[in-house]
Amino acid sequence: MTVLRTVLNDSVIIHPPGFYIIGFQTFPFISVYFIFLAFVYVVTVLFNTLLICIIVFNHCLHTPKFVAVVNLAVIDLILSTCLIPSMIKVFLLKDNFIPFNLCLVQMYIYYAITTMESYALAVLAYDRLVSICFPLHQHSVNTLRGMTWIVTVSWCLGAGFPIFSVSIMTRLSFCNSLRVFSYFCDYAPVFRLACNDYTLQWSVASVSSLVLLVVPFGFILLSYISILVTVFRMKSLDSRKKALATCVEHVILVASFYLPIVIIFTIGLYLRLINPDQRVLSLSLASCLPPCINPIVYSLKTEEIKKRILALAQKSKVRSQQRKSKS
Repeated sequence: MTVLRTVLNDSVIIHPPGFYIIGFQTFPFISVYFIFLAFVYVVTVLFNTLLICIIVFNHCLHTPKFVAVVNLAVIDLILSTCLIPSMIKVFLLKDNFIPFNLCLVQMYIYYAITTMESYALAVLAYDRLVSICFPLHQHSVNTLRGMTWIVTVSWCLGAGFPIFSVSIMTRLSFCNSLRVFSYFCDYAPVFRLACNDYTLQWSVASVSSLVLLVVPFGFILLSYISILVTVFRMKSLDSRKKALATCVEHVILVASFYLPIVIIFTIGLYLRLINPDQRVLSLSLASCLPPCINPIVYSLKTEEIKKRILALAQKSKVRSQQRKSKS
């Protein structure tokens, strides 16, 4: 094996036809879980599409805050569509082979979109920071054009960073197992199958997780420290409550996205104290549930959205009554 690795490192790169995705091996009722995920996907698509339509077709909601909300909803739609149908095909329909190039494409899309989700939450934190800490300069600093540029830059960063990470996977040779123990073509489970040195891939994965997840999360924490300092300087208790109330939905989104990923990656990737099947199940839930939760949270916790939903409901009720009266 040592001789084989040396030869491969020096000259030959072996790419297989593809990989077999084999997560969830020890769960007896895993089909029920994927039926649940199918329901989650339907809810995700419906609510995110509804949220996007409400904001896009109501000009009074064309504000920097709701540009950031639409950005998050679009990212959630792409992330869910990238993951859940593929997972159902692999584990429920037992079609678990994925060609090598398609594996790299799925890997790239997942990490690009996850990065964009991370930055989208940071953009929402920026909106809250400016709104609460600099209320007199809010309309001059946080403009619609400025927010559009920030969202565009976040998409460019999210789409650009994973290119190098995924491209260096083509330097690896796979001459032994082709069984990827995950719920999709995951970066670390794939490069660990290589029979030549994957130190570069490990280093890039570690640095990328810091740059793409820890930096936005750090910005969010600093933003909320500044927000709390500003809030507790307010003399009026009502002003404090109103300022903190505008942050509730964002805090829920941040917690639902970051906490599972930070806990699972810390325990599983570095400490290796988590069962592999539990890691796969937890990560799949952490990837699939936030896109479903996000639009519901904004629909229920944001007054502007609730008013628009109620207005739409009343219009549809009036139309149905008019049809009945005509018939």
